[in-house]
Amino acid sequence: MRMDDTDRQLLSHLRENSRTSVASLALRLKVSRGTVQNRLAKLEADGTITGYTVRLKPQAEAHKIRAFMSVAVVGNRTDAVLSALRGDPAVSGLHSTNGRWDIVAELQADSLEAFDRVLSRIRLLEGIANTETSLLLSTSKL
Repeated sequence: MRMDDTDRQLLSHLRENSRTSVASLALRLKVSRGTVQNRLAKLEADGTITGYTVRLKPQAEAHKIRAFMSVAVVGNRTDAVLSALRGDPAVSGLHSTNGRWDIVAELQADSLEAFDRVLSRIRLLEGIANTETSLLLSTSKL
């Protein structure tokens, strides 16, 4: 789907607050409510918008240990490794990448002990050649 400036501005406002009412969005965009509703319907129908979510400030889940794990995959085992990682409850996001690492996994656990078990479990997956993990210590708002 081709997006115009109105679509991009609409998405920007929804990223800020996905609960913003259609009426408020229409006011901000200087268009009618019907236009906003039609645009949302079109963006949802074509898969541009796949859902609405709540973002929590890091302090709301202060007990969570969060990290990024960079993963190097052996040969052509990327699909198998991705499939295994998708099934792990500690994996909250997966990204393919270029360069030295094939995959970046977003991880979370409730404690350092649980996090250690997560790392051990993932490192034992068949097809993983090497990993490097960085704990997220704090998060700054953009």
